[in-house]
Amino acid sequence: MLATYDQDGKANAMNAAWGGVYDYNQVYVSLSKHKTTDNLELKKAFALSFATKKTEKISDYFGVVSGNKEDKIAKSGVHITPSKHVDAPEYPLTLECTVESFEDGNLIGNVVNVSIDEDYLDENGKIDVDKMEIIAFDMVNNTYRVLGENVGKAFKDGFDL
Repeated sequence: MLATYDQDGKANAMNAAWGGVYDYNQVYVSLSKHKTTDNLELKKAFALSFATKKTEKISDYFGVVSGNKEDKIAKSGVHITPSKHVDAPEYPLTLECTVESFEDGNLIGNVVNVSIDEDYLDENGKIDVDKMEIIAFDMVNNTYRVLGENVGKAFKDGFDL
């Protein structure tokens, strides 16, 4: 989910399917022209959030309706929490970002803060991905899937060979 504010301070959110880690403390999102991209150019800030099983319908709605045609935030009934670090709204797990660059539909953002709803933390204060039930877009079947089972340790299991 990519959320921004417009020139009047009105929030907008869109469901962005193509993106990932760009570099240390940087993210990448591929975007075509939207109300959100106009807001990015204006505010130079955005919130990049993770949709969950609980937010699936609202998240899909944010992706299928244009913010140029209706007030998606008002119609969906979500409550917007302003970021303390950038001029952008938040979701339960949000990367608060400033725009590093935005050219030819390629957005690169600098992560300046990570905020999370305490309901999604484990007993040690770390993010519990299982509790969140983060969803990902399955482009083969045009569905959303909950991220699942932990199958190994990154940067460790390969040393067994």
